[in-house]
Amino acid sequence: MAVIVKYVVERNGEEKMTFTSKAEADAYDKMLDMADELFELLGKSELLEQENKQEELAMFLAQNREEVLFALGAKRKPTPKKPKAQKSEETEDTSAEDAA
Repeated sequence: MAVIVKYVVERNGEEKMTFTSKAEADAYDKMLDMADELFELLGKSELLEQENKQEELAMFLAQNREEVLFALGAKRKPTPKKPKAQKSEETEDTSAEDAA
């Protein structure tokens, strides 16, 4: 018999998602907290009158947190790393021939 540990994220008595790792469950719970806060903010704007649209947009923004932070300038996009200069095969071949 196997023992399986499951982490359940629950909101208002409703099971939202089940995870096998605590870190994943915590990250999902944090994302839901962000969506709740964004929903409240969107409700104040009066731009979206339909509650379900506010909820969908809040969830989208929370799921795409990194891109939102980049767009707001709160976080910089990582710069691509330049590949290290490698010796050409020709240089290695000539030095091996010189040694012989």
